Amino acid sequence: MKLVSVVMPTYQRDLLYVERAIQSLLDQNYNNMEILIIDDSPDTYENRSAIKAYILNLRDPRIRYIQNERNLGGALARNVGIRMAKGYYTTFLDDDDRYLPEKISAQVAFMDETGYDMSFSNMLIKTMGEVLIDVRNYSNVWSFEQEEFLKYHLMRHATGTPTFMYVTEKLQSIGGFDDARMGQEFYLMLKTIERGLSIGYLDVYHVVVYKHKGDAISKGDNKIIGENELYERKKSYFHLLSQDQISFVRMRHYAVLAVAYKRNGDFLGMISNLFKAFFAAPTHMLKEGVKFVLKVFEQRRRYAEKTD
Repeated sequence: MKLVSVVMPTYQRDLLYVERAIQSLLDQNYNNMEILIIDDSPDTYENRSAIKAYILNLRDPRIRYIQNERNLGGALARNVGIRMAKGYYTTFLDDDDRYLPEKISAQVAFMDETGYDMSFSNMLIKTMGEVLIDVRNYSNVWSFEQEEFLKYHLMRHATGTPTFMYVTEKLQSIGGFDDARMGQEFYLMLKTIERGLSIGYLDVYHVVVYKHKGDAISKGDNKIIGENELYERKKSYFHLLSQDQISFVRMRHYAVLAVAYKRNGDFLGMISNLFKAFFAAPTHMLKEGVKFVLKVFEQRRRYAEKTD
């Protein structure tokens, strides 16, 4: 069994969530791993000592606890773990999400069998009350050939950091995460594609991502500024896309901004961007809206059947 490094940054998170994330790692049916917990909270964070005490009291030799001397942010905190990783493979978990027990074993088996440099999979997205509200599924990728997969990524974002698994030396060779305001996982996948790493997709749901009121990164001016920066970066690739694909990227950008403005309580900004999204690609917007509703209801039905 190859050693797997799991990099888990934590920042001002409630101990309850950190416990759940770590327990999901301890519950894995794959034992040969090191868990690199990068504490990026300031010394003034009131729960920092409780989190440290909980981790040290586990007395699990697989866990390595690292306290940053200063706040680095999510991307650079993960890079601390990437540089320290000793595993053949490296994967990631956020401090408020969890793995299902077979996540690591299934992905390692997939990577071993195929020889890919990197792989990713699907995600379940839930409320803190375990209500399924969305899914991320990438079975609609039409090609993993470099240029075609780049087009897919620009349009639909082949992302989901907790689902990523890399051959560690390949990840280290491309420099890990960029310190971007938003879309750090988008930029990492973009770099992975452009550097020519071989990429595989495992069509399973072994990661649960939670949405809650503490998700500050998904709201505020930083979200809007970051999304605009991301869109400007995408525009530099428009020469590779068809006009229809460019229209889709524009539609998606304005739709995401509409959600961001809504979360900020700016309903005028929300409506303005909804109109921009619709007029950028009316057919695509209607199709994507219908598909979103149908996929959530279908996934809820399947999940209900599984838990009955």
